[in-house]
Amino acid sequence: MFSGFIRRSPTATEASADVTTDVFGTLDPQNIPQHIAVIMDGNGRWAKKQGMSKRLFGHNNAIEAVRACSEGCAELGVKYLTLYAFSTENWGRPQEEVDGLMSLLVHTIAAETPTLNKNQIRLTTIGHTAGLPVACQAELAKAMEDTAANTRMTLVLALNYSGRWDISHAMGQIASKVAAAELSPADITSEIISAHMSTADMPDPELLIRTSGELRISNFLLWQLAYTELYITETLWPDFRKEDLHAALAAYQLRDRRFGRVQSTDQTT
Repeated sequence: MFSGFIRRSPTATEASADVTTDVFGTLDPQNIPQHIAVIMDGNGRWAKKQGMSKRLFGHNNAIEAVRACSEGCAELGVKYLTLYAFSTENWGRPQEEVDGLMSLLVHTIAAETPTLNKNQIRLTTIGHTAGLPVACQAELAKAMEDTAANTRMTLVLALNYSGRWDISHAMGQIASKVAAAELSPADITSEIISAHMSTADMPDPELLIRTSGELRISNFLLWQLAYTELYITETLWPDFRKEDLHAALAAYQLRDRRFGRVQSTDQTT
């Protein structure tokens, strides 16, 4: 009964750890999502598989996956790629790991800005970035300014982000407008709420990719994922490459996106 909620293709569960055939040539260029969101999971398990006790080893080796996914999406015509880089809950991790992640973030953004410009990718963020260390805020601001003119694709880093924070922040903005008589309660629609979310200037994701096989959305884009297709792969994030992205898109293109409706030729489902 519930098996259709999360539909995995054979490549996603049985062969994703060793993708040997790239399906790039079979993809329909007219059916590419405008917006793909990714929960980058499995860095710690990847490090453990390499015999390393520290999770930071996995985080350091995940940069190539970010580069491959970003470049692959840009090549396919995806307009927005949102990566869940650091959640509000991640502050609860060991201090050494948090400090290492923040340092890695600063270094990576600075190092990757030329590549973003080469690929005409604009960088932006969602989340409570004011809560990040000052060095991170400064590097983010510089990279966003340096890539602002790029128009091929927008890379969105979800930093100090959670879906519940996003919704509560939007509700606070709306409540303030109601208190100021700029809105009435009767004016509040789903469109008004969407317009106050951190993703107001982009379409909702059509596809969510989660690596490492976990079956949850981990407080990510809770409002925006209402009708998003889910693709779960056993591949650990540091191993994710363009072939894995292509496999996810091939599975997406097999989906029948009904948005709660039925097909005109099928009135029994």
